[in-house]
Amino acid sequence: MRIGLYQFAPEFAKTEKNIRNITEAVKRSDADILVFPEMALSGYLFTSREEVRRAAVRPDGPWINGLREAADKQGCYVVIGLPELSDDGFYNSAVLIGPDGHVGTYRKVHLFYEEKSYFGAGNLGFPVFRIKGLSLGILICFDHMYPEAARCLALQGVEVICHPSNLVLPEYGQLTTRVRSIENRVFWILANRTGSEERGGKRLAYTGCSQITAPDGKILTQAGEKEEELLTVEIDPSSACDKRVTPLDDLFSDRRTDVYSRYLDTDVKCPDL
Repeated sequence: MRIGLYQFAPEFAKTEKNIRNITEAVKRSDADILVFPEMALSGYLFTSREEVRRAAVRPDGPWINGLREAADKQGCYVVIGLPELSDDGFYNSAVLIGPDGHVGTYRKVHLFYEEKSYFGAGNLGFPVFRIKGLSLGILICFDHMYPEAARCLALQGVEVICHPSNLVLPEYGQLTTRVRSIENRVFWILANRTGSEERGGKRLAYTGCSQITAPDGKILTQAGEKEEELLTVEIDPSSACDKRVTPLDDLFSDRRTDVYSRYLDTDVKCPDL
């Protein structure tokens, strides 16, 4: 199986142009699964809920038609970040689209910074999608800082985690996603964006360096910091099924849930200094 990513700089409020760029990348790719950045349809740096309202789309709306046709022709599935319009508000979401159209949606559970002013926190949990004989999960950007998120997917048997991102904290995401691969023994597709956005007196610079990592944490391929790049690698998904570090140490069967459960739902307490 071939998995890949497309690193680029979506233009703010240029949805049609961004969709064309995404669709062309699908047509050029030989990947079975291709992942695009967070908010790839719209750009990221919103300054008001009104801007979010104008940019938001339904996950299964007509905007997917051309992309679905490209996915059908290439025989691939794509994961794309977007501002989702829902009956109960707006979400920072990622959709899975395949040859038959919309397959599913993930809503970002851990919102970052001012996203909390514009979007609702994800309420769909951590769904797993079965495509081409592979179990796939999705997280979005800041979710990487919470090991529980990746573990929830891994415990459901996912072999690949797709991770659309707009990372602005240097090196964090590129480091933690390698760790998440190691501790869960999964493949990880980090699709970050490049460039910067400056709007309403605010500026964000994105870190690029998208990467795909193996279950042992090794980087299989990595983009540059500023370049637009389309990358794919060949993987054996079954290698993500072996959770052993040594013949006597299995990361899943050796978990001590009897001990962990003592600390669930407890308040964080810092020691007195």
